[in-house]
Amino acid sequence: MGFNEKLQGLRKEKGLSQESLAELVGVSRQSVAKWESKKSYPEVDKLIQLSNVFGVSIDKLLKNIEEECCNKEIKKSINGIDEKIIDFLCRAKKLTYAGGGNESQSSRPNSHDLKYIEENFKYIDTYLGSEKFIGEEAIWINDRPFWAMNYSGRITDEGFSGSFLKEVLSKVTKEYPYRGPMVYQNQNHKYHCIVEGDFEWFKGYEEIYFKDVKVYECIFHGGIIL
Repeated sequence: MGFNEKLQGLRKEKGLSQESLAELVGVSRQSVAKWESKKSYPEVDKLIQLSNVFGVSIDKLLKNIEEECCNKEIKKSINGIDEKIIDFLCRAKKLTYAGGGNESQSSRPNSHDLKYIEENFKYIDTYLGSEKFIGEEAIWINDRPFWAMNYSGRITDEGFSGSFLKEVLSKVTKEYPYRGPMVYQNQNHKYHCIVEGDFEWFKGYEEIYFKDVKVYECIFHGGIIL
């Protein structure tokens, strides 16, 4: 079943008209009609709202969207960017937070800072908080800022596993160098991530479910700095 059919089915199950659904997610009725006729797809923030309206995971909504459109995003994600930078970013991610790397000296009161350096490349991940957190990852080249990503997330249920999140983030690839893979599962924990845009300018959302209960969510956005 394609996304358009799935959306239409969920809407009818809820007893909603296209106009009613449009009001709930803040779009026009024509937008909903285009989604259901496969003429366009909703943006990340609207997918999150649809997920909340229908009480289903984004993973359930997106299985077919991934095949239909996300591959296009992956192909262009590193278009025109030096692969050395992407490779460095992936290594840095795997060797810092995801890999249980040691924290460096705090740059701000009570901040958690992780740093990785290779020759003229520098990566810093700094965040505040724990169960609710806000942070930033950034790359410097020759001490000049080149790329950054801000993120904000929270634990939403006791089934959350920090070790599972680190496991997911260690699976980052140069084709999808933002957070974790689109979909990843280990026993009862399941992760899903969707990104809109490319390495130069993007936004995304990730979530973790434990036994069909959402236990974690995080939004992120970023791009190249000029």
